[in-house]
Amino acid sequence: MTNDGEFSNLLTHPKYEIDKTYIAKIKGIPTRQELTKLQRGIKLEDGMTAPAKVKFISADRSKNTCIVELTIHEGRNRQVRRMFEALGFPVMKLRRERFGTLTLKGLNAGEARELTPHEVKQLRTLAQTGQ
Repeated sequence: MTNDGEFSNLLTHPKYEIDKTYIAKIKGIPTRQELTKLQRGIKLEDGMTAPAKVKFISADRSKNTCIVELTIHEGRNRQVRRMFEALGFPVMKLRRERFGTLTLKGLNAGEARELTPHEVKQLRTLAQTGQ
């Protein structure tokens, strides 16, 4: 939450390419080829996504689920869920782990905190340099 609309736009507009990293628990276990499709970009109903960084974390073959880390710089509505669903893997749980240089470290579920002046400066620098 912010009261600074310009700063919010810097953080969320795709042209500034601020990375957002998600951890997704998905139904099914994708092949390396299917994960490569995410790395190249996926065709969604509102157009192609930008290439994503993908890291396979773990699989539970007995439950037919796996955990995948996905980093994108866009932020379309429900984009991560739609990307996995386009490949036939519905998202069961999704958590944003990182936003630019910010992480969830030290926060419990539902908690929030104010950014430090240093963190704000880092985020502005990321947006201005396009990472």
